Amino acid sequence: MSENQMFSQLVERTRKAFNSGRTKQLEWRENQLRQLIRMLEDHEKDLTQALYDDLHKHAAESLIMEVVLVVNDAVDALENLHEWTKPQKVKKGLFYMMDDAYIQNEPLGVVLNITAWNYPVQIAFLPLIGAIAAGNCCILKPSEISVHTAKLLAKIIPQYLDKDCIHVVNGGIKETTALLEQKFDHIMYTGSGFVGKIIMQAAAKHLTPVTLELGGKSPCYVHNSSDLDVAAKRLLWGKFCNAGQTCVAVDYVLVDQDIHDKFVSALKVHLKSFYGENPKDSDSLGRIVSENHFNRLKSLLSGLKIVCGGNMDESTKYIEPTIVTDVSPDDKIMQSEIFGPLLPILTVSGPQEAIEFINQRDKPLALYVFCKNRTLSNEFIEKTSSGAIVVNDTMVHGGLTTLPFGGVGPSGFGSYHGKFTFDALSHRKSVLVKKQAMESINKIRYPPYSDKAKNQLKWIMKKKPKTLFSKLFFPILLGIILAIGIKMSGLADRLI
Repeated sequence: MSENQMFSQLVERTRKAFNSGRTKQLEWRENQLRQLIRMLEDHEKDLTQALYDDLHKHAAESLIMEVVLVVNDAVDALENLHEWTKPQKVKKGLFYMMDDAYIQNEPLGVVLNITAWNYPVQIAFLPLIGAIAAGNCCILKPSEISVHTAKLLAKIIPQYLDKDCIHVVNGGIKETTALLEQKFDHIMYTGSGFVGKIIMQAAAKHLTPVTLELGGKSPCYVHNSSDLDVAAKRLLWGKFCNAGQTCVAVDYVLVDQDIHDKFVSALKVHLKSFYGENPKDSDSLGRIVSENHFNRLKSLLSGLKIVCGGNMDESTKYIEPTIVTDVSPDDKIMQSEIFGPLLPILTVSGPQEAIEFINQRDKPLALYVFCKNRTLSNEFIEKTSSGAIVVNDTMVHGGLTTLPFGGVGPSGFGSYHGKFTFDALSHRKSVLVKKQAMESINKIRYPPYSDKAKNQLKWIMKKKPKTLFSKLFFPILLGIILAIGIKMSGLADRLI
C-alpha cells in the first residue's frame, strides 16, 4: 500500500470518528484535556530526557519552556472551556429585536499539525490542546529531526488520548508530502518560509485554511538610556537558550553608537556568568540539532570580526555563544534567519535610524526594544510592524497565553496560544432564529413594493451616526422619568 493510500484511509477513519459527533461533546473534550495533562505529568522525565537527547536541553529549560508551558495551556483550556463554547449574543437592530441572534463556535473537523524540531513538545501540544478544546480530531506530524521526541510522542499519545480521533504520524519529507495530498479542514505549520510556501500550495488544492508560524530575523534595539547590565542579561537569555534555535530569539542587535563598546563589554561579562569560562562544559547550553545546521551556522561566520566565542566542535555539534561586531547589512549573516548561537551587533545613530532599518526589511515575528523612555518605546510600537513587540525583555511574551502568538507578512499569519488556538480551530457560525409570528410587520419587505413600504423599511433599518443630542437624549429622558416617579411617590418629601 502506498503512503497516499495509507494516509487517505487514515484521514477517512479520522473524519468518520469526527462525524460520529463525539468530539463535539464537552465531556469528551474535558476528558481528553485531563488525559493530556496526566500524560505530561506521568512522562515528565521521559520528555525532558528526549529533549536532552535531541537538543541537549537542560531539564529546567525543558520544563519552563516546553512541558510546564503546555500543562498550563491545557489547564487554562479545561477551566475556560464552558465559557469559550457558550453561544455569544450579538447586538441587534430594530428589525431583529424579536429574534434570537448569536454566534456559535463549532469545530472545523480534522486538523493537521506539522511541527518544528526546535520546541518539539511545545509546538506539538499547544495546537493539539486548541484542537481538542474546539472539538476537532487531529493528526500530528512531529519533526523527524528531533527524532527522540518524535518517537516518544508516537508511543505515549495513543496510551492516553482517543485513538480514533488523535493520531501521530512519524516520517520525513516523503510522508509529509503524502499527508499534504489529503484534504484537511485546517493545517497548522511551524517552520521555515520556504516550506510554508509548499504547505500553502498543497492546502490551496482543497481550499484548506492554514496557520503559519514562520519566524524571520527578529531585531533588538538598545537605547542609550538603558541599564546596560539588565539589557545584556535579558537579551543573552533570549538569544542563547536552546542554543539560539528559537523562532523569536533575538537575531541581531541595533545599538546606539555611543554605548556600543560598553554594551559589548556587558554582554561579555554576563555571557561568562551564564556559561562559565568554557561554555562547552556548561550543562545549561544546548547543542545544534544536526550536522547540516551546524555547517550552515559555521559558514555564516566567514570573514566576520568575532569579539567573543567562536569555538566549535563538529563531533558534538557544539557552537560557543558568539558575538560579532562591525557587521554590514550586506554580510551573509544578515541575509536570512540565523537560528543559532551567533549574535551580530550593528550600530545606529539613534532610534530613528533603528526604526528605518527595521522597516526596510521583512516584518519580523518579534521586535525587542530596551529603553527607559516610555514615549520612545511607544514610538517603536506605533511606527513598526511585527508579530509582537516586547519592551525591556525578550521572548517572554510567548508564555502569556492571553496574548496571541503569530507573525505578520513573511513571518507568518494566523495566531495561537490559549483561547487564540481555540478560535483559530473553530468556525464562528452565525445563528439567527425567527418566529413564525408577527407577519404583519414582516410583510412590508414582500413585493409588490410601494413608496410607503420603502419609507418604513428605510426608517427601521438605516443607521445614522450618533450626535451629541442623540447620545444624551435617552439618559436625560430616563432621569426626567425617574425624577417624576420619585416626586409622585412622595419619596422626595420623606427624604427631605
